[in-house]
Order: sequence, then C-alpha cells, then structure tokens
Amino acid sequence: MARHNLGTVVRFEFFRTITKRRFWVATLFVPVVLIVVFSLVFVSNNSREQSEAAQKDAHFSFEYTDASGVVLPSVVESFGGTLAPSTEAGVAAVKAGTLDAFFAYPAEPASQKIRVFGADIGVFNNGEYSSVAQSILQTSAAERLGSPELTQIAAGDLTTNTVTFSNGNVSGGFNGVLPPLVFLAIFYAVILLLGNQMLSATLEEKENRVTEMILTTINPTSLILGKIVSLLFIGIVQMAVFALPFVLGYLFFRSQLNIPNLDLAALTFDPQQMIVGALILLGGFALFTGTLVALGAAMPTVKDAGPIYGALMILIFVPFYTISLIISDPTALIVQIFTFFPYSAPVTALLRNAFGTLPLWQAIVIIAELWILAALVLRLAVRLFRYGSIEYSRKISIRDALRPTRQPVKQPVTSRELPPVTRT
Repeated sequence: MARHNLGTVVRFEFFRTITKRRFWVATLFVPVVLIVVFSLVFVSNNSREQSEAAQKDAHFSFEYTDASGVVLPSVVESFGGTLAPSTEAGVAAVKAGTLDAFFAYPAEPASQKIRVFGADIGVFNNGEYSSVAQSILQTSAAERLGSPELTQIAAGDLTTNTVTFSNGNVSGGFNGVLPPLVFLAIFYAVILLLGNQMLSATLEEKENRVTEMILTTINPTSLILGKIVSLLFIGIVQMAVFALPFVLGYLFFRSQLNIPNLDLAALTFDPQQMIVGALILLGGFALFTGTLVALGAAMPTVKDAGPIYGALMILIFVPFYTISLIISDPTALIVQIFTFFPYSAPVTALLRNAFGTLPLWQAIVIIAELWILAALVLRLAVRLFRYGSIEYSRKISIRDALRPTRQPVKQPVTSRELPPVTRT
C-alpha cells in the first residue's frame, strides 16, 4: 500500500505542477528572454558585419606627413593616400572640405600619438580614420622587417602548448576542471529553480486546511518522499527547457553569436572526480530539499518561513566570497569550515573537487555527512508534518514534535466509580 501511495503522490504532484499555466509562464520566461536576446545579437552582428564590409569598401581621400620615416609611400598609395606639403596645409585642407582626412605621424610612433584630422561622418564612423592610420603604420613596419616570422613575433600573434603533470601523469588542466564543475551548475540551477516549490510542498496543504484528510489515506513518509521525487522530475523538466536555447544557439548559430567552439574530445573526465561530484550533488539536493520541506511543515504560512528560507539561500552563495582562497589555499581555516559545514559543504566541496584540491578522505566524510543528515532531516520533516497536521495558526515546536507521544492507559472501571443509579 505504501508503494502504491508513493507512486500516486509522485504522479499527482508532478502532473498537478506541470499542468498549471503559471508553472510554464515561469519556466518559459527565461528561455523566451534568452531567445529574444540571441535574436537581437544575431541581427546586430549581421548589421555590424554589413557595416564593416561597407567601411572596408568605402574610400576617402587623405594625405599624410611622416616625421618617423617608418611609413612607406607604397603602402600609402595602396590605401589611396598622398604625401602632404606640410602639417598646416593638410589640416587646412580638411577644414576647407577639400580633403577627407589628414594623418600626422610623430617622430616616435611607439610613444607618441598619431594625430588624425577628418571630416565628421558620424560618431561611430569617425573611427575608420584612426583604423586606416594605424593600419598604414603597422603594414609599413611589417614590410620593413622583411620576414613573416619576425612580423608575427612583433605583432604578438604567438601560441603556446602547456603540458602539466600531477603524480607523474599528465593533468587535464582547465579541460579537466570543466566536467566536475557541471555538478555545481546543476546544484545551483535545481536549488534556485525549485526552492520555492520545495518550501510550498507541504505549506500548500496546510494553508488549504486539507492535511487531516490527506493523512487519513496516505502515509506521511510516502507523502513527503513522493513530493521530493516529483520535485526532482520537475527540476529535470525545467533544466531541459532552460538548456534548449543554449543548445540550439550552439548548434545552429555559433558563428553569428560569437560562441567559442567547444572541443568535447579535449575534455578530461576523471572517474573519481565525477563520482564524488555526483554523490555530493545528490546529497546536497536531498539535504536542502528535506530542510525546506521540514521548514514548510513547521511554519503555518509562506510569510513566516520567508526569513529562514532567505538565510538558506544566502548560505549557498557565501562560499563564493572566498573563492580565491578555495582555489589557491584550500587548507585555510575558513575554507575548511565551509567545506564541512553541511549547508555550505555542497558548493565548497564541489568547487574543490573540480579544481582537484579535495582529498578522497574528506570527500568520503562530506558525502557521509550530507546523506546521513539528509536522512535525519527527512525523518524530522515527516514528524513535523504529522505533528503539525492540525496546527494551522502557529509555528510547530521541534521539541514538541520530537517528544514521544504516549497514549493514556485505560484503567478498569470499578463499581465504586459507577455513578449512583436513581430510581424514579
């Protein structure tokens, strides 16, 4: 019967939630906004590319003077420019409107600024004067070097290939950090998306005054477990909907949206890190879910539960204030406190696990701590829900809920205790 009730609760809670209009409004709001933003970026990039192409094709008349001796006349001619008689003459021609632009190259271009004068063609289009002036100087300098290799070195267009080792084996570097960090992203997404639903999972029945009727047909443990499992399924639906715009943008509009190409073959998947990350994620999810469900069972309204809910949400962001210490000095006292404190442990431990600074023995301790505490909190949530089923106006005392209930022992009724019989 318990299994039947558990399945019934999961199906009921899941379909009751996903069939509500407000659920899809809240779930689709972010993807729709992302699609609109991506569309605007796509249109803007196309407009910018067309503008850049038009600027490349556009030609304007210009003259120059060169006090450095670096600029080559042949390069200037390829850009359509000529040498000016003097700086004063070039500036005067621009002012008179007979010349579009004039460039005055200083004696030391590396430390002095190039003076550019031009006709105003718009705030965003005036930049093409400086671009052409710089291109002429850079092209001239490259041709004077006379070597493509030296030109590349001078331009700083260099690449490196770094190989690092850990315990005698090649480490994955940043490619080894990304896969375990996915668990941290999933944890934040689930908690932030489902936090309110976790809190209202039991509060809704109390506010509707139907908990007494529910408990007459369903075991409290099956009810709480069913709500938690349904929340997990709802979270999977929401994450899939949220991820859809990113997947579509990466697959079909990667170049238009300037999304870097991700080489999945280069990623390094360490089995220990992936297993530890999955266990910490599930343990942290169970702990926060059980805590929020217990909070909802103990409070009469969402308003009363709000302050504690806010404090729990703050706890998952506090470790980011020490992220530099978590990465660079994981043995620091504050990092150790955040690592083993249950409600900051999921974030801190997942970060340390991704960057390879979480020893296996600490990972085992944290996983055991999260799972054991989650089981205890779940039992507390069941007890609070059962105890507070008829408390609709006040907070439930945890001490009273944990106090063992004793049924009064019925004493046999003696003849002395019988009421006197009166005859009429």
